[in-house]
Amino acid sequence: MEWIDALSDLKLSGLPGVLVTTLGSAGSAPRKSGSKMLVTEESSFDTVGGGHLEYLLIERARELLTSGHSEPVMEHFPLGPRLGQCCGGSVSVMLEPIAGCNFHIAIFGAGHVGKALIHVLSPLNCNITWMDNRAELFPQSLPVNVSKVICEQPEEEVAALPENTFVLVVTHNHQLDFAIAEETLKRKDSQWLGVIGSETKAKRFRQRLEHKSFDQGLIDHMKCPVGLEMVGGRQPAEIAIAIAGEILAVRNGARNSLTRKREGIPWQELKTLLDTTPA
Repeated sequence: MEWIDALSDLKLSGLPGVLVTTLGSAGSAPRKSGSKMLVTEESSFDTVGGGHLEYLLIERARELLTSGHSEPVMEHFPLGPRLGQCCGGSVSVMLEPIAGCNFHIAIFGAGHVGKALIHVLSPLNCNITWMDNRAELFPQSLPVNVSKVICEQPEEEVAALPENTFVLVVTHNHQLDFAIAEETLKRKDSQWLGVIGSETKAKRFRQRLEHKSFDQGLIDHMKCPVGLEMVGGRQPAEIAIAIAGEILAVRNGARNSLTRKREGIPWQELKTLLDTTPA
């Protein structure tokens, strides 16, 4: 499989990988600049020249995967006896970590708001599980990162969700909404829980949770009404935008900063590594 096809599969799977690219070479080198290879924890796809150099690059890529490194890394390799390759040249290589998808959203409800949310959220780098007990509501085709689940008892699907899932409840039935919210809070590991509804509905749900002996911290974890109030509007698309805004505020809020920091590879290092004069 060529690297570009493997990269497409990697995106669908949500698994991490490292894209290895030959940036430059001098003298005799096994492959041209721009050659690429994709490395995952268990496999590698395509080639940047083979031999001991490729073996070392695969090993280095997996070290980055194991450590959770997120920034690109550049390295320079003289192709001498140490690598068991006597081409006589040298190669500069970039190893680019590709983060796995750890952003999972569960949407309970395939009505008008649920459909609008799929349009808003599916372009993001996330995996969405979309659930309802009414099969006829789902469209025939879905974005590649959306999985539909048709289930008689949607609240029973909560147990199968990954940890740190963003759970959104927008069903047609208040009792079902409460059952899903209750099961989510029992797990104590959701990243966020949003329930569509009015202040009156929110008050009733909180009272019921108190009667069931949920502590206040868990009750406060449930956001109802849900969505950024400042967005306003009552159309499904407007509601979906407000909800998506709240999800992204939670998702990205901790990583935002008023001060910009340097990221990536400093230009001085780029200049040094791209100087491919043979050793």
